[in-house]
Amino acid sequence: MPLAGTPHLSRRSLFAAGGALGLGALLTACGGSGSGTKDGGEGASKSGPWSFTDDRRTKVTAKSVPQRVVAFTGTAAALHDFGLDKQLVGVFGETRLKNGKPDPQAGDLDVDRVEILGNVWGEFSIEKYAALRPELLVTHMYEPDALWYVPDESKKKILDLAPSVAITTARVPMTEPIRRYAELAESLGADLKARKVTEAKSRFEAAAETLRKAAKANGGLRVMAASGSPDLFYVSNPKVNTDLLYFRELGVEFVLPEKLDKGGYFEGLSWENADKYQADLILLDSRGTALQPKDLAAKPAWSALPAVKAGQVTPWQSVPRFSWAGSAPLLEALAKAVQGAKKLH
Repeated sequence: MPLAGTPHLSRRSLFAAGGALGLGALLTACGGSGSGTKDGGEGASKSGPWSFTDDRRTKVTAKSVPQRVVAFTGTAAALHDFGLDKQLVGVFGETRLKNGKPDPQAGDLDVDRVEILGNVWGEFSIEKYAALRPELLVTHMYEPDALWYVPDESKKKILDLAPSVAITTARVPMTEPIRRYAELAESLGADLKARKVTEAKSRFEAAAETLRKAAKANGGLRVMAASGSPDLFYVSNPKVNTDLLYFRELGVEFVLPEKLDKGGYFEGLSWENADKYQADLILLDSRGTALQPKDLAAKPAWSALPAVKAGQVTPWQSVPRFSWAGSAPLLEALAKAVQGAKKLH
């Protein structure tokens, strides 16, 4: 599971707690959600009923296809990749960088058009959300019933304003959340047979095959997925993180951390012990919430790592954009890094 932000590292597997307050006047213009037990989704015309069963096994229903969708930024970007556009009215999560440019998480989403409810972990303006008259909220789910970037303390207020859909993004290969977001987008009106979408899917499949061949050709190359913070060096678990799990299925050999956090996502090492695991290639968390190579250069333990000395460090988007268009470049970049890396041990 990706790091939400340096101040919240200890909470990475504790997102399931809900709020306990009522809504008051905010509820006047918004609907609720239904529940069910079957998997799958069902689209309809704008005037007919709509339903979609999410990965909580909750059947979310509406009298018509939702036309005002609010989502985690990376989720909105993935839905946009599948063909949604005007339906996406608001986002939450890292959306703009400090320089004002769109965060990579936003993909091809026009961030000038959507309402940004929060730009960092813990930010979610309920007032702005209510004003958007939301008809559906969508986000990732790393732990059961835990909605990614929906603050625990205001979760109940937020969920009372509109139905919500959660898609599992841990302990399954990344092809699964891609498939599920594609299903959701289609149920909301996206055309998965559109040229843009089919070409992206073909690119993804070709990239996966390229990575498979690269991993086989450079067999024995040890890869470590990591994230740096001021105090700790995090080594991620490829058996839980959905992208790493898929890369592993394609043949990439990853370092397996031993002493995992409660959720099983990573092992936090003090910088004095950053060399605990030997790696030929390091995938380094590239998000703004993690330290980058220029920041890490001041840490002797980082500079002493063999992969760093050899210049075998490549960016890692640890919260992928779960669409074919968003994920294909990640596969291509990793394949190139694997092809160019040398065994150091």
